[in-house]
Amino acid sequence: MPANRKKPVVKNKGRFAPPIKRFNVSWRGPARVAGGVIAAAAVVAAVVAMLDRPIRHIVVDAPFQRVTAVQIEAAAAPLLKTGFLTVDLDALRDALAAMAWVDGVKVRRQWPDAVRLVVTEQVPAARWGEAGLLNTRGELFLAEARHVPPELPRLAGPEGTEWQVAQRYLDARAALLPRGLTPVALTLNERGAWRLELDTGLTVWLGREQADARMARFIDTVVPLLLSTAGTAKSVDMRYANGFAVHWRPSADSALDTTLGDVRERLRDDRGDGRGDETDA
Repeated sequence: MPANRKKPVVKNKGRFAPPIKRFNVSWRGPARVAGGVIAAAAVVAAVVAMLDRPIRHIVVDAPFQRVTAVQIEAAAAPLLKTGFLTVDLDALRDALAAMAWVDGVKVRRQWPDAVRLVVTEQVPAARWGEAGLLNTRGELFLAEARHVPPELPRLAGPEGTEWQVAQRYLDARAALLPRGLTPVALTLNERGAWRLELDTGLTVWLGREQADARMARFIDTVVPLLLSTAGTAKSVDMRYANGFAVHWRPSADSALDTTLGDVRERLRDDRGDGRGDETDA
């Protein structure tokens, strides 16, 4: 082979891979950011520590008729051992709301080192059972009251029927007051029978069924008749299918007896053949 003969050149007809680009990564930027975050967190922590000073005062807005300032302070003190910013206002509100005679509580911070409490007391609207008290929403808020206001209406019923009894009492009161009568007691017994008592001493037996219809019949038919008898009726039994029965108090006045005789005749015309479905008290 001749010495000056050139070697064949082999050409690669395929595609070349693109060159790999290399980057120079500098970690000084992220490190600066992290350092800045840590520094900011430290500043925030320092500010919080400075502002989270101990709570030294409790400011209370309350009528203080049933709840005393000493009771509020005793309930709040264990929850005020933290600082101004870290005090748990929800826990404080719940602790105060659980107190007897407390109906509602509003809690807020008051700069620089106080907590302000606005306390609303329960308003008793009716007596429940022997010593319980209902509020204006028909809720039993105190099962054993030391003192029960004597002027409150007396309501009673099985456990869990407080609102039902209170609502029926309000309905009866709204219907009777325009006629000069005031209900003073309403009872629902275990069998579901209703008994109403008025300020005149009259007892009205409404029974278990159709209590609303019987109450309406008592107001529309019986009340106008009884108003003319000067409170001599002792009780009215509305548990009749088509009428009612009246139990009269003894009277020695002959003129009044004559009047009552006329009323009895009118009542007898409206009575049914007997009580339709109930014999309960």
